[in-house]
Amino acid sequence: MARSGNPASRQPLNPGQRPDPQAPRKLPQVLMIKKEDVVAVRPQAASATASVEMPRAQSAATAPIAPGASTPAVVRVVSDDDLFGMGAMEGMTMADLLGPDERRGKGGGSSRRQAPAAAAAAADATAATAAAAAAARTVDDFDFDEEAFLAALDENEPVGTTGEVVRGSVIGVESDGVYVDIGGKAPGFMPKSECGLGVMTNLKERFPRGLEIEVLVTREQNADGMVTISARALALRQSWEKVRQLEKEGKVVQVKVNGFNRGGVTCDLEGLRGFIPRSQLNEGENHEALVGKTLTVTFLEVNTETLKLVLSEKRAVSAARFSELEVGQLVEGQVVSLKPYGFFVDLGGVSGLLHHSCVTGAALRDLREAFQPGDRIKALITDLDPARGRIALNTALLENQPGELLIAKEQVMAEAADRANRARSVLRQQEQAAG
Repeated sequence: MARSGNPASRQPLNPGQRPDPQAPRKLPQVLMIKKEDVVAVRPQAASATASVEMPRAQSAATAPIAPGASTPAVVRVVSDDDLFGMGAMEGMTMADLLGPDERRGKGGGSSRRQAPAAAAAAADATAATAAAAAAARTVDDFDFDEEAFLAALDENEPVGTTGEVVRGSVIGVESDGVYVDIGGKAPGFMPKSECGLGVMTNLKERFPRGLEIEVLVTREQNADGMVTISARALALRQSWEKVRQLEKEGKVVQVKVNGFNRGGVTCDLEGLRGFIPRSQLNEGENHEALVGKTLTVTFLEVNTETLKLVLSEKRAVSAARFSELEVGQLVEGQVVSLKPYGFFVDLGGVSGLLHHSCVTGAALRDLREAFQPGDRIKALITDLDPARGRIALNTALLENQPGELLIAKEQVMAEAADRANRARSVLRQQEQAAG
């Protein structure tokens, strides 16, 4: 059977030209136009470019038409003269084209000049309308009780910020803590562990209802308006302030040893845990036996940031001795050691330095010409430094003439008390000259 069509179309395609069998196929578009439905606008323009208007939507036009269905289409041929002709505008002015406008007056130029005035008039009218509406309202619409408003502000004002000391009264005691009225819209809560230093066994006895106490705010109010307070934190703050003041004044205090470890012993001071190293104990070799005993100590380190409190028993002895000494005082002690720069003299718990330049007013070839270790001597105190534990001694001021100590040491020591009075006046003169 013969086939119609172009023979070239039946030639096999190259592999690169073959269509993809998986590609979507487009449906054929069929447009049926009947002769009686065609309206010719201008026969002579039939050959010109025509615009075709479809009465249906494009989606409907592109849909396949079933056989036998009659879907008429209207084709209207429009010429270039109909589209772009200016014949209909002949004799028209710009005012006719623009049409009537309420903002323009009779003349075009005057309308431009009158536009700002019209806008200002409209603004004045709007302002007048707003003023009239405001005047229609009375003050009673906005009246309120000022005292009630201020009272509401005071009632809802937060009470207590973190770190603030507040005063209140106990209003309730529970098994887990104490409720204290501190003036807020809700009471402050003090947990049992924060009720004070040490172990609390009976909260009701310690905090009876109505008891006035001072507490420290440790956490600001929550959504219910309750703040967390602590009596223990306040006591610790006050204890650190007191201990720091004692250190500043160089005070000597007494503590009771309550424990020990390999490095030393522990004690309690103003509710704080203190530590005494073994090197600062008079009986450091057997420090375990000190538990339960009371020791006289002074301060080595007080650090509120690291919460370190280090004490010393040895320094307490020297501190107590230092409190008994003053510049110009005549003291007696024993030479305990000889150094190239002078003698160290034990003054009963503290050591003083007799520098080689202060031994005698004459030239001294060897320190042993003056004193030997173990000798009992008398000397004047010329300088005190309690912070560093230093005491400066002088025997040259006891001489009536330079070098007298080397040839008549016993006489100088015997008359030391009388000679010390003259030496004190010399020291005062030196201080005045230096000051």
